[in-house]
Amino acid sequence: MQKRFWSNDTEAIIGIVLVLVVLGSINVFSSSFILAEADYGSPYFFLKKHAIFAVVGMGVFSFIAFFVDYHKWRMWMPFILGFTILALLAVLIVGPSVNGAKRWLPLGPIQMQPAELAKLVSIMITAAYLAPCVNRGIKATLLNRQMALVVPLFVLTELEPDMGTACIVLGVPLIMMFVAGMRTMDLKVLAGLIATGIPLLCIIQPYRLERIKVTWDPWSDAQNIGYQTVQSLSAIGSGELWGMGLGVGISKYDYLPEAHTDFAFAIFCQENGFIGAIFVFLLYAAFAVYSARVANKAEDAYGQMLAVGILLLIVGQAIANLLMVGGSFPVVGVPLPFISYGGTSLLVSLTAVAILVNIGRRGDMVRRKRGE
Repeated sequence: MQKRFWSNDTEAIIGIVLVLVVLGSINVFSSSFILAEADYGSPYFFLKKHAIFAVVGMGVFSFIAFFVDYHKWRMWMPFILGFTILALLAVLIVGPSVNGAKRWLPLGPIQMQPAELAKLVSIMITAAYLAPCVNRGIKATLLNRQMALVVPLFVLTELEPDMGTACIVLGVPLIMMFVAGMRTMDLKVLAGLIATGIPLLCIIQPYRLERIKVTWDPWSDAQNIGYQTVQSLSAIGSGELWGMGLGVGISKYDYLPEAHTDFAFAIFCQENGFIGAIFVFLLYAAFAVYSARVANKAEDAYGQMLAVGILLLIVGQAIANLLMVGGSFPVVGVPLPFISYGGTSLLVSLTAVAILVNIGRRGDMVRRKRGE
């Protein structure tokens, strides 16, 4: 028999995520200790906060993956949706303004970012709608009750404003509907909405259009809008093949803004080089493959569509962030799952993968009972 590192797809996913969490924790410290020491008097400030969310997240991950039947999320959805909407409203009302945006809800010593939860909630809502469609062989339509629940999540997230997260909240469900099968007329309507919606969102916030323009030539405005992209590319290029070494990267010394959050991968590349970058690429690619296998072997249509949504959420964010850091996509503030600093993002990502693992485990149990 051929030897493998794991006996099934879910074990592979767990292993991949654990490696990413470890790499992310190391990179959070390496990319943030200068800022932490300067602003908070301790080089371990961000690492400690990240470690707390990582430990809590792994506890939540273990409980959900092994003890919570993924079908129960449909029963709990009204309560989760209500909490998410209230949290998004609270951010707009009482949330602190940072750089002109309200995205965080203070909860004592920590902050919560409800828009991160909205990503997962929108996927759950859409999976519940698409499951009967798949079972009955019916094409999905844009005008449905579930989409009427997803759109308010999109609007509230956009009002923060947070276009990157808002596009994920609405975009992933739309891609899920496309994968499940949509009517030709609905596809045409969707194409029209995208063609008019994106320019409209750029008009509402003019700086977005400037970011898109600068993407093609960040050096044309290297000291202003293109600054982050230029510094990111400089950090990546200076890593060369093997990298400068862990903790040795210089871009975190006030050269690259958001070095431990949205642009954490640039610091990772600077310190670990092309080899390290390829390793991370392969981890996300492997995650996509094993997640697709879990979706294909799911117990039912609800599990299939939920797994597809989680795959799109994790891998889609990874692709968007990697393209952004590499200068091939506008700066939209999408974190790199498990690598970028962000407690709510890490907790939601681990919860999503835990649900994916539970789908895989239940699918394996059903096949074993059938003798497959």
